[in-house]
Amino acid sequence: MKNLAPEIFRQRLMIEGYYTIEVTRESLAGYLNGVAAHLGLRAYGEPAIFSPGGEGKAENQGFDAFLPLVDSGISAYVWTSRKFVSIFLYTCKGFDEGAAIEFTRRHLGIAGEIASASI
Repeated sequence: MKNLAPEIFRQRLMIEGYYTIEVTRESLAGYLNGVAAHLGLRAYGEPAIFSPGGEGKAENQGFDAFLPLVDSGISAYVWTSRKFVSIFLYTCKGFDEGAAIEFTRRHLGIAGEIASASI
């Protein structure tokens, strides 16, 4: 991918996996606040968490969430019927990708394979 703004530092990490815990609004908010704190990233608001409430396809029900960071944000997309999560960390401050992956694994109970990609 071509870097169109090399003068602006950006770090992007996508993490995906199948989770084993029960994901609720509260547990998702705990994850977002927890991973930010674990990585030394500063939130400037509370997590915004949405659920389609039965709109759309049944297999796509779950949560869409965002935590605003002083240095950008963290998004999470949760498919509750499939127990699958896709998380995107986007920051203008460096962070330890391995620490982000391991925190996600532990907090969401991902026992199997995790897919991750630095973008």
